Amino acid sequence: MLTVALLLSAPAALGRDAHNPPPLDAAPQDKYGDLVRMGHAIITDTPNKASRYTGPGNRLSCTNCHLDAGRKANAAPLWAAFVAFPAWRMKTDRVDTFDERVQQCFRYSLNGIPPAFGSIELIAIASYARFLAQGLPIDSETPGRGFPLLGKVGLDPNRDRGRAVYRQHCLSCHGEDGTGQAGLPPLWGLGSYNKGAGMANIPTAAAFIKANMPLGAPVLSDQEALDVAAYMNSQLRPPDPRQGLLSIFR
Repeated sequence: MLTVALLLSAPAALGRDAHNPPPLDAAPQDKYGDLVRMGHAIITDTPNKASRYTGPGNRLSCTNCHLDAGRKANAAPLWAAFVAFPAWRMKTDRVDTFDERVQQCFRYSLNGIPPAFGSIELIAIASYARFLAQGLPIDSETPGRGFPLLGKVGLDPNRDRGRAVYRQHCLSCHGEDGTGQAGLPPLWGLGSYNKGAGMANIPTAAAFIKANMPLGAPVLSDQEALDVAAYMNSQLRPPDPRQGLLSIFR
């Protein structure tokens, strides 16, 4: 759920320890456990395990934004999202449930169609997220939720500076043309998220990049993260489905 970003972390939450979700092998050997394991499979291999809902040519899996199969703090962990909903969202101008939030990830971050309410895919993802969240209270300020907020920077995001950052820190994994390689995700092009996704928002993408990229060894400054996010989001990608094909050129 490239996303995609679910929520940005509130500063007050960052001083507390993040949740430690249980390992997958702790899931019970029953129907619920089967759904948990199915949910994990969908999160880690979305184009194959939920192909009827992902967009044509999509090469992203939910775990590309919800890192470590939705387990990693400060990388939009699913356990934090599960206990944060229902919640008001400015994007939809209403209170959304967790299932509705997952549907939006499929529509925008995976450039597909929302899984139907009651579909096995949606039930499995919710079961997996609930399994990861066990022991957490309902709390929209759960530490590790979303991505840490960036500090103030002196310059506006600049895609020309971002191109240089991309070539130095990102190209070796995501390729010259941004389409990914060796199983690594595309950052733009028709196989990536569309213009309605959370990652299409420069501050959101920059917060994710700053906290998590390069994968396993994040080294970018806030300014570099903003610049490379601006470069990444200036490239061609599928249109926002709310705005039609012309949005591909905006």
